[in-house]
Amino acid sequence: MKLETEVKEILLRTHNVKSFRFPRPSRFEYKPGQFMFVTIKIGDREAKKHFTISSSPTESGLLEFTKKLTGHEFSNALDALNVGDWVQIDGPYGKFTLDEDLSKIGMLSGGIGITPLRSMIKYSTDMKLDCDITLLYANRTEEDIVFREELEGFRQKRGNLKVVFTLTGADENWTGYSRRIDKEMILKEIPDYKKRVFFTCGPPGLVTSMETLLKEVGMSQDRIRKEYFPGY
Repeated sequence: MKLETEVKEILLRTHNVKSFRFPRPSRFEYKPGQFMFVTIKIGDREAKKHFTISSSPTESGLLEFTKKLTGHEFSNALDALNVGDWVQIDGPYGKFTLDEDLSKIGMLSGGIGITPLRSMIKYSTDMKLDCDITLLYANRTEEDIVFREELEGFRQKRGNLKVVFTLTGADENWTGYSRRIDKEMILKEIPDYKKRVFFTCGPPGLVTSMETLLKEVGMSQDRIRKEYFPGY
């Protein structure tokens, strides 16, 4: 469905990531992991891009997408938005969604690719789904970890969620993994990986790399679900 709305709230998630929230009509229904097209005004013209819905269907009354500010034209226009500004939303779309019947899930992501997974984890937590989830989440530095406090909060609320952070540019105070997600990390942190369905999302290079790693450890294509994120 298409709807004209306005910005309700803007949240600064990290030094270069913002979440944009809008009122959610009761008739706007979606599944965790889906995306929507967002139209904004740039000068005297309109421009449209698609973004994952980072909020969960359980968060009634709001719709949210989360964007890394990349310096591109559309990104700069988003960064300049204020509460009350006009926006058009068209959605939901996409098949990269949570299957509530799954008992074991593995998630591999990096950077802003966390957005659909945040929606899935929030939904499964709120709905108290009996689903065991392990997330491996890569970033450059601690300051780049999007939704860190939320993810750690979800982990405390449920006993069947494991969150593993890894950094490629960690400082000397970091005690976790200090490298990209690799085969050894998957085998150590997700020893029952063969029993899981994997979701991987992020920049095309990361998704392709994760898919390759999963196939190297023996995962079949039908147990790998992927979503590529554009760089605008």
